[in-house]
Parts: sequence; C-alpha cells; structure tokens
Amino acid sequence: MDSAAPYLTNQADDTAAGQVLGLVTSLVDAADWLYDHWYLFALAIAVVWGVGEMVVRRLAAKASAERMALELVSNRHFDPSLEEIFRRGVQLARASTAMPWWAPRRAKTVQIRLRADGSAPLRYRIEGPAGGERLLSITPFGPDITVNRGRRIVDEPRTHTVRAEFILRGKLTSPLRVVPLNPDPLQPLVDAVADLRAELGDLAEIRLDIQRAPKWALRARRLQLMSAARRSERRESQRAAHWLRQDASGIEDSLGFQLQQLLSDNPGSGNSRRLVMPPVPRRVEPAEALGKLAEDDHLVRVQLLVMCASNTEGRAQARLAQLQAAFDVFGGRSRWAMRGWRLGPWRFGADHWPTRRGFERRWNLGHCQPPRANWVRLDELTGLLKPPTMNCRLPVLAGDLPTFAFGESELLLQGIYRGPDGRERLVATYAEETLFEVGVGKAGGGKTERALAQAIGWAHAGGGLIFVDPHRDSWPRALPFLAHDTLMSRIALVDLNGLGPNPRVSSWNPLAMHQGQTAHEVVEAIADAYASALAWDDATAPRALTILTAALTVLVAVNEAACQAGRPEDQATIFHVRALLTDAAFRKAALATVAGRLDEETRAWWQSVFPTLPPDAFAVVLNPIAQLAANPVTRAFLGQPVGVYNIRAAMDSKMIVWVCPGGNGPTDRLLTALLARDLLRAARSRRDTPEVKRVPFRPYFDELITLTGAAPETIAAMFEDLRKYRCHIHGMTQLLARLPAAVRLSLVQNASTLATTAGSKSAVAPITAEWGDNPSPERVATMDRFEHYVSMNVHGRRIGPIQLRGPHLDDVFAAQARPREVPALERAAQANAGALPLDQLTDRAAKQLGRVTAFLAAHSPAGAAAVHLSKENEWK
Repeated sequence: MDSAAPYLTNQADDTAAGQVLGLVTSLVDAADWLYDHWYLFALAIAVVWGVGEMVVRRLAAKASAERMALELVSNRHFDPSLEEIFRRGVQLARASTAMPWWAPRRAKTVQIRLRADGSAPLRYRIEGPAGGERLLSITPFGPDITVNRGRRIVDEPRTHTVRAEFILRGKLTSPLRVVPLNPDPLQPLVDAVADLRAELGDLAEIRLDIQRAPKWALRARRLQLMSAARRSERRESQRAAHWLRQDASGIEDSLGFQLQQLLSDNPGSGNSRRLVMPPVPRRVEPAEALGKLAEDDHLVRVQLLVMCASNTEGRAQARLAQLQAAFDVFGGRSRWAMRGWRLGPWRFGADHWPTRRGFERRWNLGHCQPPRANWVRLDELTGLLKPPTMNCRLPVLAGDLPTFAFGESELLLQGIYRGPDGRERLVATYAEETLFEVGVGKAGGGKTERALAQAIGWAHAGGGLIFVDPHRDSWPRALPFLAHDTLMSRIALVDLNGLGPNPRVSSWNPLAMHQGQTAHEVVEAIADAYASALAWDDATAPRALTILTAALTVLVAVNEAACQAGRPEDQATIFHVRALLTDAAFRKAALATVAGRLDEETRAWWQSVFPTLPPDAFAVVLNPIAQLAANPVTRAFLGQPVGVYNIRAAMDSKMIVWVCPGGNGPTDRLLTALLARDLLRAARSRRDTPEVKRVPFRPYFDELITLTGAAPETIAAMFEDLRKYRCHIHGMTQLLARLPAAVRLSLVQNASTLATTAGSKSAVAPITAEWGDNPSPERVATMDRFEHYVSMNVHGRRIGPIQLRGPHLDDVFAAQARPREVPALERAAQANAGALPLDQLTDRAAKQLGRVTAFLAAHSPAGAAAVHLSKENEWK
C-alpha cells in the first residue's frame, strides 16, 4: 500500500496537468476561432447594442411625450439679482429629474428655448418633465415675470436651414467667462437676431438642455483628470531633470570649468558638482487639477443646439455666424465652439451625415446627450437662466409695432423707425388703443408736422377729426395732401382770422336749438365756458354766474319756441344777453313768451331778485360780450340765428374740420372756450348712441398752452371723459410745465402715446421722468431736429420709449400731393362750412335783434291778443 501511494499521487498530478493543458488549449482554440470569426462577435455586440439602444430610445420617446412648456415674459422693470438667478438654476436642475424611474437619462432634462421668429425680439421658453411644472411655475423672480402655459409650436418648413451644436473647448476644468448683469448677458444674442425679418421666413432658435450630472460619470471624469494631472506632473519633473542634467553637463564641458579645475589645488574636489539631484514630482492638489469639477454641488451637464432658417438663401448661414460670434462673449479659458471639423471652405457638423440624424432626433424629442466636455456650474450659465432684463435693449419688430399702411383705418401713423440693420419703416399704433396722445417739444422740432401726418393719414383712411390751430399755419401745409375728390365733400374750414379785404366766415349760434340740443346742456356749456375763460367760480363771481345762467336760460327757451314755431331764423344769439338785461321791453316780451317753459324757481328769480340788482351788476357779464361784438369776425360768426357749425354732426358723419381761431387775446380765449366746451358737450351727448355705433373722432389741439389758457378745466375733462364716447384727443405743446396743473395731470395720466422732441433739459424732464429717466433729459435735449422719443401702447403693453424720426409730409405723402387741386379744396371747404362774405353776415347779425323782437311781439300773450283783436276788427 505504501509503495502505491507515490504512483497515485503522480497519476493525479498528471491528470491535473492534463486538464490545465486542455483548458489552455481550449482557450487558445477559442481565441483562435474568435480571431478567425471576429465578425460574429462584433455582430453579436452590435445586435445587443442595437436592441438596447432601440429600447432606450423608445423609453426616452415615451417619457418625452409627457412634457410641459412654460413661457416667461419679463416686464421693463425686471432686474434680478445673482442670487435669484442662481436659485432659478437650482430649480431647473432639480426639475430635470422629475421623471419616472424607468426614464433613460437622456430624457431627464430641462430645456431653455430662446426663440426669435418675428413675434417677439427673443421669446424665453422652458420645457421639461410634466412633473416639474409646479416647481418651475413659481419663480424666484417675483412679480416682474409673468409665467404662461406654453402652447405647442409648429414651424412651417423653410427653404434653407442650418444646424449647429456647440461644445466647450479649451481647458476642461476652467469656467466660462463671468459676464456681468449690466448690460444684460443676453444682449449679444438679442443683437444677433435684431435684424430678423419674418416676411422672409427668418427663424433662429437656441436650445440649452440642462441635466444633473451622474455621480459615476463625475467620478470617472475626476479619476481621469487626476491621472492626467499626475502624468503631466511626472513628465514635467522628468523634463526638468533632463534639462538640469543637460545644463550641468554643459557647465562641466565649458572652458571656464576646465581652467578652474587645472588651477585648483585639489582637482578632484570639483567632482562633487557632478552629482545632480533630480526634482521630485510635485504633489497634485485635487482642487487645482479638477477646477470646477472638484465639488459636486450645482454641477450640471449641458447641451447647446442652434438652428437658423430662412426662405432666402444665405440669411440662415449669416444668422448662425452672428450667433456664433454672440457666444464668444461667454468665452475665457473655456469657450463655446461649434462642433465639427472644417476642410477648406467646407464645414462638416450637425448639418451633415452622420451627425445630422442624431441632431434632429434630439431637437425634435428634447433629448439631452451632451459631449463629455460639457460640464458647467450653474453660476457659469447666469446669463441664460433668465429672460431679458431691464438692462437689455430690445429691437422693435413688426409684431411689436405694426407697419403703417396708407388707407388702413385701424392704424395711426407715429413716425419712421430705423432698425438695427439700417432699414427704415413707417410704424403705427392701433387706432382703437390710441386713446389720448401728447406731443412735447420746442418750436420747429416737428411735433406739428408729425400730428399733421397722422391726421392726414387718418383722414384718407375715412376717419373724422377736428384740427384746432390758433396760428392757422397747419391749414396751408395740409392742403395739397387733402385735395382729393374723395375728401372734398368731408372737409370744412372755420377760419376766424379775417384775412383778405372781404373774408368769408362760417357761422355758429351756441344758443341755437334747431339741431335738437338739450336746453340745460347748452346753458351749462356756455356758462362753464364763460367761467373757465374769465376765471369765475362760486367764490369769486357768484352773482355774475347767476345772472349769466338766468339770461341764457331765457334765451334758450326763446329759441326753443322759435324752432317749434317753425321760425329758426328768428332765434336769439349770445349778443342778445345785453338786450335781455338792459332793455325792459325786450325782457318783458321774452319772459312773457317763455313763461310756460321756465321752472318756478327761474320765474321767481326774474320776478323778485332781478329787479333788486343795481345796473352796475351787469357790467361783468356784458363786458366780455361787448368785446366779442366789437370784433367784426366774431360778431359775424356768433351773430347768426342758424349756424352751420355743428360739431356733433361732424363727429357722426366723419367730417374733417379745420378750426383756426383768430389769436390768443381775451376775446379769442373766450371764443376758444366756447368752442372747447361745445366740443365736450357734443361728445358727451353721444351717450344717446350705443357704444358700438359711436363713430371714432379725433380732435387735434395744436398749441395747448394757448387753448388751455382759455379753458383749462374743459381740456382736462376731455382727457378724462371723452374716451368713453370714442372721442380721442391729440395735444401738442412746447412746455408741459406751462399747462395748468389739472390739464397736465389728466394729460400725462391718460396718455396712450407720449412723445417729445428735443428741447431744454428742464422742458423735457417731466416727460423723461415718466419713463424713469431712460432716456435721460440730457440725451433727449441733444437730439436732432425732427427726432422724437415716443412711448406707445400696442396690444395692451407699452412699447418704448423708442427713437423715431418724425414723418415729413413731402416724403411720406408725396404720392398724395395734389397742389393743383388746392383752390378747389379751399372753395369746397368754405362751402361745406357755410362760409359767406363778412359784410353779408355782419348785416344779418345787425338785423337779428329786430327779428327776435318781432317774433317775441307776435308770440307773447299780449302780442298774440293784439294780433287777434286786429284780425277781429278787420273781420268786422
């Protein structure tokens, strides 16, 4: 037994050795077979990878189908702090993981879309998992941001499209450049799309996908970076040792060293210098080697995709080049660079095979598969994590401010806007949103020319207006552009300047009742006009107001009686107040005729109070009327029983009325006050018409300082009330500070459009203050002539202030000029206003007191009895 044991042991060893040898042989054979049939192994790997990729893509597409979209709109005061922007970035990174557990990582992303398609300068949109909507809907930016639910965007195919993917180039661990918040970091991107033209199909969109960094990938990247840093340090130490040895050898071989050795007492003592200690590799510090990747906090991976399109060849490529230059602003030791490679004039990137298909899949599905180098910290993305701020200059697009089209009744011309690309276009506001407009600026700055251009465009579009110009300069300026056959029947000129040897003057009876006015409204309008022009109130002139109101009440009642009797040509005028107060016979006949039309209180006042008044009590009432009568033009204009001027009819029939008062003296101020108060009364009388049937009407007031000096409260009431009656005021003035406080406050408060030309800093400061001194008074004061800063309302939001060049009639409406038809237009305008020679109207006004007296004599109870008795005597 003992002798058999070694044999068995040797046999077992041989068997084990044979098994090991067989295993090695099998492995060698398997490796040899795999080497000969490598394609089968590669095919199996490809099949497994393909099936896995297909499953991942399907799961990612399913997860991406449940996405939400939010659109963020900032107002002009949006000015976030760095902390607020950083908190928003944290929200975005957290929301990217709000996906089902089975969702692949490429679907776990939040996408920031910066889009310019002509609808807005730069739309800011966030898309991400549906589970992150509640987290992203409440922003840390406060009330200066409006969050709207985003609708699905469907783009029409463009003829030319270019695509690009940007990756981080440079030192991987270095951050991007820190871009300050003022000016806005988005400014280069906004400037790059500022000349976008929607009518040419231009489109530019930037998509930034943010994805939380996976821990394993971050660890692997850190190991790689640390290993690379150690290898680099070893190479540097070896290179230093090599140069150190080379320098030492060079020194020993030098002639000076050899002479030193020969002259030395101990030649062998220099051998110690040959011992060169190589430098020890420096310890690699993780913070220095890893840079921005050293910490886990707020580290994300990003994917930056850009697409530009246009229907015009070359514009998409140019737009992409502009955006590429804009991203250079963020570059430092690390920068954004376009992915791909260049061969001569050709560039191969996201637009070409094989990367184009992957680009389009990520673009359409919102998947994030960033390059390995695209690691950033949230503070590097500060400029892209918020919408444009107040420090961003936004261009004005056609979608923001419409382009003026001649003859379009929905638009009001505002001026000429010069775009960032140098193109100029006529811009306008919507008529229904332009409720009140104010233009300020020095004389000759172009504010009246701009108002004339707007009024002429409105007239050609079929709108009605009244242009009140105390200086009359606007009428001859506008004549050539209004001399069209389609307009002549609608234009009326009320010229009270009395030019020429025998001027033609229109007529107006403020007391007339033949047009269906309400009696108490007429009395109130005239009394208020007097009070406004003469600075009367219940404290300073109570008796004068009472006397005037009582006299007007009687004369209006007389006119009512004359109209009902079918004799409107026998109506009294404002000049008959004197006869009513000073002529006992006339007063007795008038009171007897209208006794039944007066209320008991008025009759009692005439019976008991009036007889007790001293004669000098009437002077304060009669003196202004005497001044009106002393001027032959105003005497003729106001002294006719049946006037042609009817501003209410002009409103309803879309008339174009030019009113030119004679000046700005006391008499002219009273006449202006009467006209202004009548305009206010007429507009308020439109309450008898349903709102939808009220025809828009636009009064233009040139030289508001002159007009408001006559009727401050009336003009203020217009700016406060007339919007309800679709009567929209446009006012021009040289100095806002010269206007009465009531007018100035109402005007600025309700102005839909606020404009200023150049002027002194003190003059334009009240306007720029309304804009937050942006632009500053100094900037506005140094503008060129005919340049304006204008703020407007479009689609319920304020546009501007932006700089416009005032429209010049000879340029803007050159095609509408008809200088040869000017005489015909002047004749038609005077005929439509019922203008007659001054001497004829003066003669008629002088005879009107006799006509009214005869009417009263015939219709008073005593006169009627006398007429009846005389007829009975004739019968007998």
